[in-house]
Amino acid sequence: MAPKRREDRKRLRLHPVVLAFAGATCLTAALIAVSIVGGRGSEAAPTATAADGSVTRKALFTGIPQDGIALGRPTAPLTLVEYADLQCPYCASWSRDVLPDVVERYVRSGRLRLEFRGLAFLGPDSDKALRAALAAGERDRLWDTVHALYERQGHENAGWVTDDLLRDLAPLGVDLERTGSPWVERQLVEAANAARIAGVPGTPYFQVRHRGGQVQPLPVDSLESAAFTAQLDRLLAR
Repeated sequence: MAPKRREDRKRLRLHPVVLAFAGATCLTAALIAVSIVGGRGSEAAPTATAADGSVTRKALFTGIPQDGIALGRPTAPLTLVEYADLQCPYCASWSRDVLPDVVERYVRSGRLRLEFRGLAFLGPDSDKALRAALAAGERDRLWDTVHALYERQGHENAGWVTDDLLRDLAPLGVDLERTGSPWVERQLVEAANAARIAGVPGTPYFQVRHRGGQVQPLPVDSLESAAFTAQLDRLLAR
């Protein structure tokens, strides 16, 4: 009998989302989210590369404008919306393996803008991490914090999102005093509503929107970088 083919570990897998809401103001519902809007400019800086030619984590967002909950120029012709839970291992895989290519090839050049819509359906560590990331978003540093949290991701709901960990991220903009601010609360509600309307089945989940157009799902079935770049190239060629 022929041996079974090993499953492709890069195939897109989803953590299922339970879209349960007690109302628009219920911030402890099964789903809590963030959205990112890009805007203010910052001084451009060259990216650093490792010995293998890959972009280093420290330099990944250097010189790219962030504003509240977005990464990239607001004039970009295309926006990529990411729905994710900061405890989701597949989301962390996308952040580690695909995001650097997307940032360097499309965001840095001004062709693509990223929006992060965070979900907290996996449990209390998801909520705590998400609020910390949003608090950093008030200082236009959400993407730095999200990426750092993925790199420190622990076992699901094992208590890995500690106050000490978040205090270590203070240089990235995390402020534990701001995790319940009105701005953070508003972003949670708005993103949760967006996920409900979109019918997000799980994470990671992606949408795209041409400037001035309607949001639509991005059909990808793999966490390989090539799957995303091929779709982005196709959309940007329109």
